[in-house]
Amino acid sequence: MNSNRSSGLIIGMLILVFPFIVWGQPNLTGQKFTGYRGIWFELNQKFPYGDKYSGGLGTYTAKHIPLAIYAPEVDKTFFVYGGTTEADQRHLLCMIGSYDHRSGMVSRPVVVYDKQGVNDPHDDPSLSIDDQGYLWVFVSGRGQKRPGFIFKSEQPFDISSFVQVLESEMTYPQPWFIEGKGYVYLFTKYTGVRELYFRTSPDGMNWSEDFKLAGIKEKSTERSGHYQVSGRIGNKVATFFNRHPDGNVDKRTDLYYLQTEDFGKTWTNIHGQIMQLPLEDVHNRAQVVDYQKEGKNVYLKDLKFDPEGNPIALYITSKGHEPGPANDPREWRLCRWNGSQWIHSIITTSDHNYDMGSLILDGVKWYVVAPTTDGPQKYGTGGEIDIWFSRNKGKKWKLRRKVTRFSQSNHSYMRSVLYGKAPFQYFWADGDADHQSISHLYFGDLQGNTWILPYDMQEAEEKPIKVDLNHPRKP
Repeated sequence: MNSNRSSGLIIGMLILVFPFIVWGQPNLTGQKFTGYRGIWFELNQKFPYGDKYSGGLGTYTAKHIPLAIYAPEVDKTFFVYGGTTEADQRHLLCMIGSYDHRSGMVSRPVVVYDKQGVNDPHDDPSLSIDDQGYLWVFVSGRGQKRPGFIFKSEQPFDISSFVQVLESEMTYPQPWFIEGKGYVYLFTKYTGVRELYFRTSPDGMNWSEDFKLAGIKEKSTERSGHYQVSGRIGNKVATFFNRHPDGNVDKRTDLYYLQTEDFGKTWTNIHGQIMQLPLEDVHNRAQVVDYQKEGKNVYLKDLKFDPEGNPIALYITSKGHEPGPANDPREWRLCRWNGSQWIHSIITTSDHNYDMGSLILDGVKWYVVAPTTDGPQKYGTGGEIDIWFSRNKGKKWKLRRKVTRFSQSNHSYMRSVLYGKAPFQYFWADGDADHQSISHLYFGDLQGNTWILPYDMQEAEEKPIKVDLNHPRKP
């Protein structure tokens, strides 16, 4: 046989079978799974008080938005997360599940994409639903090392099968669908630093070029980098973002705000002044707070809008990136626009920069669901969950409910549901922040009631178990 032809056949066969032989495991993409199992991860940046962040990170990161959406057309909540196999708590599977509010049952989750060989939840997915009911799963990549993917469900409101529609460079996916117009999609590119980009699409299939949103330069030759959280209300898509001095994410600071109301054609600051993109100056008209001047780090958590459409940012400030008491106080802060000025308030404190919670608004009732009480792994990521409550637009906050106590593992990354309906208004994962462990997934309502998603499933649909996480439990 011709040697070139032989080599070609061998290469072709390897391409066909490669997904099935990575790490000696079959490719699980498209399979229904036998339970809800969250991925465990540690960054492996060790300090005297533990890892920079670690634990059950199935609902990581804060910059993957949204992770869950309630669809009133079918009375179901759809949600994505970073799952794993039963045998390996660190084999990343990009999963989707659904909760039926009429029956109170959850479906078996489906593997949208098997990230074979990847154990990093930076590649977790985010979710969108278009105006025809199709589910779109945006699987994050990691810089230029690993590409990202976009998948579309084959049927509306159906998680059983997906088709891949795009592969490209994209990290921290934040897709926002605007009815009658299409997608404004915010994401990050690694260009030596982390810079913010967006693209648009009328249908999710055909996309514009990538436009740079922000790449602030401290000097003519030095770029900063950014992290962002975003949201949508009506035709408005908005983002709060920070800045990384010298490109160092451990020095993240400052707070900026941009919005678009014309499908990305123009971006303005809060006053409606058109901003020249990409933003490059440290001090510009989009800057909300100069936290570098105060010597504070900024860890963004959430963006929501009040009933008037004004933006609100939820975030933590601290003295530095290392875990432990030296960088206290770690203050949960709210920054909101009241129509004429930015209003700032402090909600409570935490023991870790990567304690992650969500802001949920119900008319005049504002809630923050977050791990603000120390957990069993003190100074580790996450903790015990609390619900904080305000009736005066965040000026003053009261602890309404202690959701978890006496836990064996820290709870982390409480993620709100877009258009959420009780009892599935937020969901999260647990996990030991000090040692590798299994990770369960939970959901809850604003009354503090909680349910655990089945770790092992025997049927196609099963009812989650309501659990009282406020009392000691048997190991």
